[in-house]
Amino acid sequence: MSRKFSRRDLARLAGAGSLAALGGGANVFRNRRGIVGLAHLDVGAAAMIQPQDADRAVRAAIRAATGARTATTGLAAIFSPADVIGIKVNCLAGPRLSPRIELVRALARALHDAGIPAKQIIVFERSTREIRRAGYPIDHPGGPFRITGIDNAYFPEIAVSGSIGSLYARLVVETCTALISFGVVKDHDLAGVSAGLKNWFGVIHNPNKYHDHHCNPYVADVVNHPYIRTKLRLTVLDGVSAQYDGGPAWRPGAGWPLRRVAVSLDPVAIDAWAWKTIDAERVRRGLPTLEKAKRPPAFIATAARYGLGEGDPAKVREVP
Repeated sequence: MSRKFSRRDLARLAGAGSLAALGGGANVFRNRRGIVGLAHLDVGAAAMIQPQDADRAVRAAIRAATGARTATTGLAAIFSPADVIGIKVNCLAGPRLSPRIELVRALARALHDAGIPAKQIIVFERSTREIRRAGYPIDHPGGPFRITGIDNAYFPEIAVSGSIGSLYARLVVETCTALISFGVVKDHDLAGVSAGLKNWFGVIHNPNKYHDHHCNPYVADVVNHPYIRTKLRLTVLDGVSAQYDGGPAWRPGAGWPLRRVAVSLDPVAIDAWAWKTIDAERVRRGLPTLEKAKRPPAFIATAARYGLGEGDPAKVREVP
């Protein structure tokens, strides 16, 4: 599918500094630094999202994040039809606090419209067990994307980035030319926040070694390696329901209906937005902020220092 841009589209992309993204640029997020696109989606925690509602919310958030006239135009500015796109989902907490598959399917439909064939979209998690437990069907031929677990298939050479030395998933190293982080909005008992950046702990073989000091600088170091940094193009968060305490596992009674889908080309800004959002809910419920609870998500500032994006929550701009 060829990509066609109207004069209005080109003007908007140029105004956002995004013309360098045409054809799919690995660092396209720099041109929309600090911007988080938001869309409203009101549905019960256990209710199935209708496809038309999922499409509307996901595409609206993409439009807001990219500044393009349509989601198709925005995605076509980020990805090439030749790309093999890996969508890393965070299914650690099981079906109650994982990205809803209806939203992942909506993202895949939007990518199809932007010219990406189904066979070149791979939804994956650390293990087949985790992704299956979250309700994702494994090995469904003819579906809108491939679904798989990493299942210990790691590239055999140790990769060093800052303070980490890890084996990265072969899928990330050898197969995917572009990456999307698809996480949730939740508290983390050590890192403070688990949203888009910490999701990438799921592609290394030894994340258990990197939880000291609120996972700082380790989360930022994992993402700063070229295996991730040069391929990460988009972050999507399922914020329909969120969790303000007790994470990363699902904790009964600690969730609230946030009713948002969030998208950003800036992987740091969207985590800063999640941090601000979780803190606001904690304060509303009489709990201390994450900083006062002595588990600030310090890796966000480190990622910003590495040049990965905007880390100051006060400078993040929400675009509905």
